[in-house]
Amino acid sequence: MIEKNQTCSEGQDSMPYIICLLHILEGWIDVQQLEDYLNFINYLLWVFTPLIVLILPYFTIFLLYLTIIFLHIYKRKNVLKEAYSHNLWDGARKTVATVWDGHAAVWHGFSLLLDVFCALHGPREKCVEVLKSGHLLAISPGGVREALLSDETYSIIWGDRKGFAQVAIDAKVPIIPMFTQNIREGFRSLGGTRLFRWLYEKFRYPFAPIYGGFPVKLRTYLGDPIPYDPMVTAEELAEKTKNAVQELIDRHQRIPGNIMSALLERFHKKQEAN
Repeated sequence: MIEKNQTCSEGQDSMPYIICLLHILEGWIDVQQLEDYLNFINYLLWVFTPLIVLILPYFTIFLLYLTIIFLHIYKRKNVLKEAYSHNLWDGARKTVATVWDGHAAVWHGFSLLLDVFCALHGPREKCVEVLKSGHLLAISPGGVREALLSDETYSIIWGDRKGFAQVAIDAKVPIIPMFTQNIREGFRSLGGTRLFRWLYEKFRYPFAPIYGGFPVKLRTYLGDPIPYDPMVTAEELAEKTKNAVQELIDRHQRIPGNIMSALLERFHKKQEAN
């Protein structure tokens, strides 16, 4: 307990403030071994936090799984409504069958979610067609390699890829550079390590484990459009785009990225002139 000649204020006979609060709390809740309890809680955090961090990315995948099953049920809502109006158990049977059909579609495909959200694998001609029809098209030139191998330094890993630039040239449309701040702090990958980098380059499969799912502050920034120019080659346009994205990174991203700082940004209202 606190001695009579000690206070929580600053001075010669003062105690460290946190210790003072601990003693007050001990007396308030009648717990003499509060420090032991706090140490135990700290131990639990050290044990379970890594597990939570590893589980969160796969929880996101689980949510995608549920989303696709919901879309399958929604697609057949009229059939199910009619079945329930005819017979309760007939409706239940058809609902269960629809859920398992959705599960099979997810487990052996994933196309419905891609179709609903207009995601496509290509080819280049299809991308050109989409742009010529007046739609926006989002492309990640780095693909899986950049997603796995890049880290908190936000290095751009595009290699010599220029297909996206050729698509813009063929469609005669501008390219709008885009960057999402703190995206590497939301999820982290071990793909930058020598082993997982070698595995990916050897088998072209994302072996590297992902961890994170941290609720960091995300802001997406758009740069000035790079206009269509028939005199610019695909190589030159790809380089221009890379420089524009790098400029957005340099302007809006703390390097190296820091997870704690990105979390704290959620509580700071910072107005920026874009």
